[in-house]
Amino acid sequence: MPWPPSLRICRPAFEEALKTAREIKAHAPHCCVIFTVYEMKRLGRDAAELTALADHLTAHGLILEMLAGPLPGIHDPTGPGKSLFAFFAAMAETERENIRESTLEGLDTAARKGKHGGRPPVITDDMLHTVLCRRANGESVEQIQPDLIIPTCKRKGHNPSLASIHRALAEHTKRAAYPEAVEQAHADFATLQAREVPGPRSVDGTEPAR
Repeated sequence: MPWPPSLRICRPAFEEALKTAREIKAHAPHCCVIFTVYEMKRLGRDAAELTALADHLTAHGLILEMLAGPLPGIHDPTGPGKSLFAFFAAMAETERENIRESTLEGLDTAARKGKHGGRPPVITDDMLHTVLCRRANGESVEQIQPDLIIPTCKRKGHNPSLASIHRALAEHTKRAAYPEAVEQAHADFATLQAREVPGPRSVDGTEPAR
C-alpha cells in the first residue's frame, strides 16, 4: 500500500527502513516485525501523517516501537497498542474538523467583503504555486521570497513576509492532507448561502407583509 501523494514523506532513511520492514514481513509473515523510531515526532509532522503511517503499519502487519517521548514502548495495532492508533485517528478527525471550520469562516469573511474564495490576498494561488515548484527544485523560502510581489491589498508591490509564506505553505499542506474537509466546507457554505437568500421586496426596498 503506497503512501498517498499528499502525505509522501521525503525522508530517505525513514522510507528505506520502512521498506526493509515491509520486505522482511513479506518474506516471513509469521514473524513479529517491529518498526522502531526514537520518539513520536519522528513518525510525522502532523495528525495526517501519523494516521497515514498507522494505517500503513497496520496494513502490512508491522508493530511500532518508540524508544522515548511521552509514549515509549511497543505498540501492536492489532493488540493492546491499538488504542494509540485510535488516538492517531482521533487527532486526524479533530484536525479535519478544524480545517473545515476555518475554511468555512474564511469563505464567510470573504463573502461579506464581496469576494469569493477563502485564501488571504497576500499570498495568491499563483504565488503559492511558484513557491511549491521552486521548493521542489531545492530552493529555500528565503531564496524565493525576494522574487514574490504582492499584487493587491495595502502592501501591493512589496514582498510578502517569510511568516506569510510559511503560513500559506502550512495551510496548503493541511488542506492537501484533508481535501474532503475543504470540500465539505464549501458544500456547507453553499447550503448556508441558499438559506440566507432574501425573499421578494417591494419597490421601496421593504419586505412585503406576511
